Amino acid sequence: MNVSAWAIRSPLASILLFIVLMVVGVYGFMRLPITYFPTIDTPVVSVTVGQSGVAPEELETEVTKPVENALASLANVEKISSTVTNGESVTEVDFVLGTVDIDEPIIERIEEEAQPVAIYAVSSTDMSLAEVSWFIDDTLARELQSVPGLAGISRIGGVDREIRVWLDPDRLHAYELSASAVTESLASTQLDVSGGRSTFGGREQVLSTRARVDDVADLSAIGIARSGGRQIALGNLGAIRDLYAEPRSFALLGGAEVVAFSVERTMGASETGVADSVARRIDEIVAATPGITMILVDDGVRYTRGNYVAAMHTLLEGAVLAVAVIFLFLRDWRATIIAALALPLSAVPTFFVIGLLGFSLNILTLLAITLVTGILVDDAIVAIENIARHRAMGKRPYRAALDASDEIGLAVVAISATIIAVFVPVGLMSGEVGLYFREFGLTVAIAVFFSLLVARLITPILSAYFLTGAIPAEGGRGAFVSAYQRLLRLALKFRWLTVGLAVGLFALSMMQLGSLPTAFLPEEDTGRLALTVELPAGSTLEETRAVAEDVSRRFSRAGDLDTVFIRGGASASGERGVRFAAVTLDFGPAAGRAMSASDVEAAMKAELAAIPDIRYQFLNARGGRDISFAILSNDGDAAQAAANAILTAMENDPAFVNPTSEATAMRPELRMDVLSKKAESLGVSAAAIAETIRVSTVGDSDGKLPKFADGGRLIPIRVQLDENLRTDIETLGLLGIPAAGGIQVPLSGVVRFTYGETLSSIERLDRERRIDIGADMAEGLTSGEGLEALMSLPAMRDLPPAVRISTTGDSDTQGDVFSSFIVAMSAGVLLVFVVLVLLFGGFLSPFTILASLPLSVSGVVAALMLTGSAISLPVVIGILMLMGIVTKNAIMLVDFAIEHEKAGHPRLEATMEACAERVRPIIMTTLAMVAGMLPSALAFGEGGEFRSPMAITVIGGLIASTFLSLAVVPALHLIVSGLGDRLTRLFARHADTDEPVPNAQS
Repeated sequence: MNVSAWAIRSPLASILLFIVLMVVGVYGFMRLPITYFPTIDTPVVSVTVGQSGVAPEELETEVTKPVENALASLANVEKISSTVTNGESVTEVDFVLGTVDIDEPIIERIEEEAQPVAIYAVSSTDMSLAEVSWFIDDTLARELQSVPGLAGISRIGGVDREIRVWLDPDRLHAYELSASAVTESLASTQLDVSGGRSTFGGREQVLSTRARVDDVADLSAIGIARSGGRQIALGNLGAIRDLYAEPRSFALLGGAEVVAFSVERTMGASETGVADSVARRIDEIVAATPGITMILVDDGVRYTRGNYVAAMHTLLEGAVLAVAVIFLFLRDWRATIIAALALPLSAVPTFFVIGLLGFSLNILTLLAITLVTGILVDDAIVAIENIARHRAMGKRPYRAALDASDEIGLAVVAISATIIAVFVPVGLMSGEVGLYFREFGLTVAIAVFFSLLVARLITPILSAYFLTGAIPAEGGRGAFVSAYQRLLRLALKFRWLTVGLAVGLFALSMMQLGSLPTAFLPEEDTGRLALTVELPAGSTLEETRAVAEDVSRRFSRAGDLDTVFIRGGASASGERGVRFAAVTLDFGPAAGRAMSASDVEAAMKAELAAIPDIRYQFLNARGGRDISFAILSNDGDAAQAAANAILTAMENDPAFVNPTSEATAMRPELRMDVLSKKAESLGVSAAAIAETIRVSTVGDSDGKLPKFADGGRLIPIRVQLDENLRTDIETLGLLGIPAAGGIQVPLSGVVRFTYGETLSSIERLDRERRIDIGADMAEGLTSGEGLEALMSLPAMRDLPPAVRISTTGDSDTQGDVFSSFIVAMSAGVLLVFVVLVLLFGGFLSPFTILASLPLSVSGVVAALMLTGSAISLPVVIGILMLMGIVTKNAIMLVDFAIEHEKAGHPRLEATMEACAERVRPIIMTTLAMVAGMLPSALAFGEGGEFRSPMAITVIGGLIASTFLSLAVVPALHLIVSGLGDRLTRLFARHADTDEPVPNAQS
């Protein structure tokens, strides 16, 4: 049944359908969350095991390796990575949930979505640093928890209130006590515990034991158990102070210390919605809290919001240009409006469907919508142009719509079906890459499907009932068509030469394509830079603070900087340590400043070069370097030697800028070698020695600390030696160690003190030692060229057998993405062939149509060379899009040629006539698509750097394939059809006369 004819005769159902689709589409658009990337639900689990005071090498053997081995035995484990620092082992594993019973490990799921959407700095004229910290942890967290989509806030910098008990070692020695014994005794007394239930006076009552003191001053009178059943007051053992925990981090804004907090959203929540709601709530809190100031120091959604606004503008601009092209060709405002309506009627319902699928308005779905602007009116243009042609024959609008829709029906369905067939495999790609591009591929496919419905239902209805102007006179075909026919006749006369030249051009283009530079993503100016400043191992937090203040002063002198925010105690990539500082520079949108991001980075590098004894590295917008890779080996020394050799080679190669190694730095260590025989004779265990030293210097582990109740808040009580005495070896040597018989012996009597070095941290990947190396590329070089230069280094080619290389970050993702898209392209082309075979009822015509795909390669190469663009992810997506849209020209030519031939015309005449009739809609649809993508190609607004290479690729390939297909496809059609005739005669000669002869010409 002809769907268009039914729609024309019974228009009410189709009109009501699209009214409903438009209403639900607008509703769906209003509810779609706005995010930068698609919503990704990756099953990553983090297992954190803490053993206070244990060195990384010991923790690796005793904790990390058993944890990794246990997790590796589970099914569907993709990757295991570990970071071991002093006293803590963190193991991350993909696709696994597990538990390891070592000192109450912390097992948590890591969500890609839980990234900060904003960071605020808080300061107060009326509160101390500790009070501001508690204000954030308590008041602010409670006030913001009602914001929809907010996962929580995390404090940056500041301090935690803590009761400090500084023990006097002389008094400990006099009373034969150790710091661990004091801690245990204090923990056993500072308890409030429910202890059962009973019935009194006929009523059931809960029994509870309360022993905690109500005032810090009362802690001094608490009795600490001694040997022989005696006790000593805690206050007689040292000083008790209500202070704060030893800081391990800090936050600076413009060089001044602040307390900051980050805002995280829940999975699937709108980034802009959460950020805006939090901002409004913060304004209310500030207004109600005198003396408090909150400043937005890192707007994580500014670029997301800018990308959304720019994409909407690009969509509208592209639509206007596409409609202008239609009017220039049709010169009929009624026909132009009918064709233009295809865009909103196709795009708006798409928003409703992608909302049902759980998609968001992100960089990929917006990219899909903006790039299909011209494609969405493509089917309508084909239909309306054919109706206008039938009107020119003298037919009334109703009859013209019926005849033209029936005539063009197969071509319209085939054009849309091929595009859908190309992009559905993209939506079904596997792996993490597939999770990202699922939304892109399915959004394109859904939008094109609705454009097909519009072309087959709404466009014929509107043409039949509203295209009521005067019937245009049927004139000649014009000078352009006449010139084209003369050129086409010449191409068809020498058809083999025409096809041969096309093959040669394709081969030359492929050779040139292989010489183009490659990169994962084009450089984007987000108005934000992140870098890590690293001090030598063993540096203190105060030394890091001094360097951070110097960095802040130097950067503040540079122009075009809005804020300089520094987070001490962690690197920009998340590695924790007091010798790291993460610097965030915000300099606003590119449109409002004179310096580009690369200029700002160059100026900052010059400032950093003047600071002694530091190492720094800038990170790109994705948190990595231009190229990055890991040295892996079971032998840590072999991995270190290989890393040193590779790093030296990279430093001597001008292609690499600031190569740095994450090789574990050595930190100074005071070793206490146990005198085994002496310790054994005294009944002193190594565990008792380690426990005494740990508690005396850093206190007990956080989970075992006694607590002081202050209202509804539990304050940890940390017992340790006086701060000034912890740095004295003689004092440490006098510490009492529990021995046999309840006596204590001095530490110096059972150990020998020596100085040495130990690893500050250990990185592991897939149960091997890991050393990361990263570098930026010199001006004019892409990451792909950098990888080629890296692999050509002798140090890379001469690796020891026990050492291997694994790309990481963008370098690893680039290979995965490109290989996945090659698979998706192959699947798409195969699916297109299947669809065409089913539509055309044969194999030869689909072969002719698919042969038009290589015709676009020359245009792609030319466009990339002219614009200086590298082959990056947007370019690959553009090539994929070309696979779906360049076949439209061949479909229209071949379909019309076959129809004319069925009508009794000779094949050459039928082909010539089909080309003459179809050249105008082919040019129209091509120019409409080019016009629709032109704003994207010009890279206007935020995210333009990502959209531009894709649009350039599509425009170049589309223009080249259009003009080449007008000559090459007809020539190939005649060649393939002639081959079909010979095959038909061959089959007829050998087939039984009672059986039908298959049609090989279709």
